[in-house]
Amino acid sequence: LDRERADVHRLVVEAWDGGSPRRRGRLRVSVRVLDENDNAPAFSRGEYRARLREDAPPGTAVCRLRATDPDLGANGEVRYAINRRQSDPDGYFSVEERSGVLRLRRPLDREARALHRLVVEARDGGSQPEGGLSAQAFVRIEIEDINDNQPVFEQDIYVTSISSHTQPGTEIINVVATDRDSGIFEVVSYRICSGDPHGKFSIDPQFGIIRTKKQLDHEAQSEYTLHIAAEDCGSPPLTSLLMLTAINLTDRRLDSLAVKIVILDINDNSPSFVSSPLSYVMEDVEVGFLVHHIIAEDPDEGGNGQVTYHILSGNEDKTFVLDKITGLLTTAQFLDREVQERYSLTVVAVDDGSPALSATQVLTIIVLDVNDDTPVFLKQLYETAVHENRNPGEFVVRVEAVDRDAGQNSLLQYEILPGAGYEKFKMNSDSGELVTAASLDRETQEVFSIKGSSCHDLGSPSRSSTAQLYLTVLDENDHSPLFAKTQYQISVTEDLEEGSAILDLSASDEDAGLNGEVMYSLIDDTYGAFAIDSVTGSIITTKALDRETKSQYTFRAVASDCSTHFPRSTTVSVVVHIDDVNDNDPIFLQNPIRVFVPAETAVNETVATVRAEDVDLGSNGAIVFNMMMAETVFQIDAKTGDLILREPLDSKDFSTQLLVMASDQGIAPRTATAVLIIFTEEQEEVISFSHSLYEASVPENSAAGGY
Repeated sequence: LDRERADVHRLVVEAWDGGSPRRRGRLRVSVRVLDENDNAPAFSRGEYRARLREDAPPGTAVCRLRATDPDLGANGEVRYAINRRQSDPDGYFSVEERSGVLRLRRPLDREARALHRLVVEARDGGSQPEGGLSAQAFVRIEIEDINDNQPVFEQDIYVTSISSHTQPGTEIINVVATDRDSGIFEVVSYRICSGDPHGKFSIDPQFGIIRTKKQLDHEAQSEYTLHIAAEDCGSPPLTSLLMLTAINLTDRRLDSLAVKIVILDINDNSPSFVSSPLSYVMEDVEVGFLVHHIIAEDPDEGGNGQVTYHILSGNEDKTFVLDKITGLLTTAQFLDREVQERYSLTVVAVDDGSPALSATQVLTIIVLDVNDDTPVFLKQLYETAVHENRNPGEFVVRVEAVDRDAGQNSLLQYEILPGAGYEKFKMNSDSGELVTAASLDRETQEVFSIKGSSCHDLGSPSRSSTAQLYLTVLDENDHSPLFAKTQYQISVTEDLEEGSAILDLSASDEDAGLNGEVMYSLIDDTYGAFAIDSVTGSIITTKALDRETKSQYTFRAVASDCSTHFPRSTTVSVVVHIDDVNDNDPIFLQNPIRVFVPAETAVNETVATVRAEDVDLGSNGAIVFNMMMAETVFQIDAKTGDLILREPLDSKDFSTQLLVMASDQGIAPRTATAVLIIFTEEQEEVISFSHSLYEASVPENSAAGGY
């Protein structure tokens, strides 16, 4: 029984007797099914997704999880909790036990953690099994960035030297500030705040490259100190001004940088690389993207300090382009980390002195992964079989996919997509192992064609692929054959030929193969009258029937399946009624019949009664009498057999012989004759009964006076 499908069953039970006419009685029975804790809570979704600003205050509602349990009472009462062993050990979130509302408990910091993954458990209040039944759902919470970090310069002060002959537009130095925020909030722009009243210098607002704007004069001014501001693109923007107090800091965070420029005029120094020998670039950047700013400093003046850059080796496939003046290294081709994830370029910086001085650096470029490869299942169709009636947790199949990406982008999670019958299975999200979530019933559903076993990586945004599962439920012999009726009754005539089929029994078995193949047999004694075809279930006569010998047979038929291991069977009662045919002649109780009639007997007086029997039923056994030849002296009553004198006897020694015929009233009447000897002269008669034993059957409720 399954209370969740039908909690009340209403039956009508009928009883009847075997009388004629048959009488019946009915009773209505209501069976109420009591609940057991046989259903685990089920979440409305396997994974919930939410986004939350990092400045959200504690107590903010993130989302509401909903799980339902069709059981009743405490068995269906669902409580929620976060599985701290698997997620959120630091307690950033909490879930309301009754409502399932997920709330923030602690302040967030996206720069410390941008993604939170929670495992929430829903458990019912049933006492069996101990602790109740439970289910899990995953919650993915992405933290939205706010502009809460100001740009920070890599150095507090820079010192460089250039020649007074440096041409306007010459790059002097590259200042770099970084912002821990993301998106538009991490984009930094640069400007000169003070220290350049005559506009001798300019700064690239995007890259922080400081160039000469006008011709410098060593004799007029040999040293400059510039104050640089770095400002992000937030609204309002955050600006770094650490050393410049004249800036209004309201709604801005400032970081100042002092750049000291000394004017030299001799070539006595080789270039020296100050830029990092290590650079990182995402693999999905466009052609022309700035990968690295190669910076080599030369403290000489003029051409002695003018540095140009060249790639000596490591760029044979022309992946990168280096601006020899600015040192800006950009991509010339699209990158693919899955093809090559590391480049080693040997870069030389040469000044313009005479003789020229140079320096080399090996620049290592690491290509960072982006989630650009979709997981691929090893097979697009997984076919397997599983036995029915096994306990939940039975292993079914393991699906496997691969992802060429790296890190989080290559970590895979598996799940079953919703579809027909998917709730009967559950999948380990990490290993891809599919197990049963409920006991299977092949007779309810033999094949599960699950259109989607989904695999997604942990990249952002995530990429996924699907494979199909085709699961066949193997049969076990868990159903007994079932007859079409609970009892079979049939009436046949007693003149059936031997070997006649009288009844076809039919039993079905929902199992498959030999477990569902039905064979028939008879038990109980049929007195050799019947047999059954073991394959078709047809009952046939095995000898001639005689209602007068036996009018009813009651026996049992058995339907058995052909299972080789613990076969199952069902019995049914069969009642065969033998109907009468007119197969018996009337029999006179005495033949010949001797009758003494005194000569003085009065006319119309009954002088004798003729008796005859017919063991058939109804009209086949109802007898009428008549004279076989015309007779005027005597007359016989057709129904009673009374012999009546119609004319006076003419002598005292009168004697005669009459032929009397007894006929039944069947459709083809059967007859018998008897000799009636009548005489008037007294003769000594021996009185004797026609039978030594008389038997009769009297129906109950017969009217008084019935013969």
